Amino acid sequence: MQPTTHPPAGRREWLGFAVLALPTLLVSMDMTILYLATPSLSAALQPSGAELLWISDVYGFLIAGALIPMGAIGDRIGRRRLLLIGSVFFGLASILAAFSTSATMLIAARAILGIAGATLLPSTLAMIRNLFHSPKERSIAIGIWTTCFTLGGVLGPLVGGLLLQHFWWGSVFLLGVPVMAALVVLGPIFLPEVREDDGHAVDILSVAMSVTALLAIAYGVKHLAETGVTITAAAAFVLGGVVGWAFIRRQGRLTAPLVDLGLFRNGAFTAALGANMMALFAWVGASLLIAQYLQLVIGMSPMTAGLWTIPPAIACVVGCLGAPVLVQRIAPATVVTLALLLVATGFAIMAAFTSSFGLVAIISGMIILGLGVATIVTLGTDLILSAAPPEKAGAASAISETGADLGGSFGVAVLGSVGVAVYRTAVAIPDGLSQDSAAAVRDTLGAAVDVANALPSPSGSVLLASAQQSFEQGLVFASAAGFCVLLSTAIFFARTNLRRGALCPAIQNQGEV
Repeated sequence: MQPTTHPPAGRREWLGFAVLALPTLLVSMDMTILYLATPSLSAALQPSGAELLWISDVYGFLIAGALIPMGAIGDRIGRRRLLLIGSVFFGLASILAAFSTSATMLIAARAILGIAGATLLPSTLAMIRNLFHSPKERSIAIGIWTTCFTLGGVLGPLVGGLLLQHFWWGSVFLLGVPVMAALVVLGPIFLPEVREDDGHAVDILSVAMSVTALLAIAYGVKHLAETGVTITAAAAFVLGGVVGWAFIRRQGRLTAPLVDLGLFRNGAFTAALGANMMALFAWVGASLLIAQYLQLVIGMSPMTAGLWTIPPAIACVVGCLGAPVLVQRIAPATVVTLALLLVATGFAIMAAFTSSFGLVAIISGMIILGLGVATIVTLGTDLILSAAPPEKAGAASAISETGADLGGSFGVAVLGSVGVAVYRTAVAIPDGLSQDSAAAVRDTLGAAVDVANALPSPSGSVLLASAQQSFEQGLVFASAAGFCVLLSTAIFFARTNLRRGALCPAIQNQGEV
């Protein structure tokens, strides 16, 4: 083991890292801050079930689709420059979202936020390697960065609840405006400009193919959840699959590909990437359903519901800080496997005991789930960057964030769709209800609450009880689906990684300082 010749980071580098933490916290917070605002924006904008799902996760899908192209653009024009450009557009899109007057307008604003967010995440993570040359310091910085990213998603509902207690639903978006303004001012002062231009232009066709494949698959998932198996849904999946396959083939032939396929031949890289993706699948998918459950089934105010996210947030902090300690004593593959089992256990508690114990089961399940998710994300992100060669840190960070955001968005789509399907099947429509009102009741729980409140007693009370019970059943079935998915993931991960120790080389290399 040879001693490092790299000088330690100074005050300027750590202040620059603090600046990078701002967009990291905000971008992940924006994935969940909308959850507690769902009931109030549903009342204001009257979105359909499909529109409500698009409002929730078009942001994450477009972040995932644009991360890799934006990472390549940042290498060409400069990562700091891309970071500052993205912060301006993120701030403007936040204002547009806050003052949206229709569901379509809000979906468009969230789409712009997603593209702008894609300029921020890979730049922040890749620039950590430029600020910290010592592997030990870089590992600490990555741990803090991961904590910020994880806590952003956890704090989103809490901050959203506090804002909604005093302001209208659009206020949850305005939080990003002062943060982005601070980044624009402080970024040029504390952050170095970094370019890694290899003389090759960004392949525009690859950009178009990656975005097309992702959005086609996303549309297929949405359409399948809304209308069931149709020719349209099948065509979307086929289009996404064909274009995605062509995209991968093209990357193998390009001199300067958007995605370096060689990274996926590294066992530690692919194992950590898959675990990260499934962790975010679980956390984001569960959070959307539970935010609605706390307000519309239990009847909490937005602020009270936000306060109940504090125990899971504490569990996430414990996971973030405990993961680096655990891998000093336990093999990384074992830690990740146990964390996946923790996530599955959290789902099992919510599936088995929500109907009997309500809030106690939900919070207990989310605490255990959050502990597992934070451990996986913290360890996985460090493993991904450690497994990749230094010259490929930018590509590795973009792929890492793509997997995480894609996992979160598919969590919303899959688990949310399971919950919606069960709700629609179980809810009882009272006699005499108009066709439009009946369709609204079947569409979303928020619409059912509004319709029930407008009906005379006892019809309104009966409808409300049926809608709330049906949503609870949907949450239980979605939790059961989450348990099956995460348990299968844990078993697969253990079978493919424990015996061969795929994650061990990354940790061993990380320790060579």
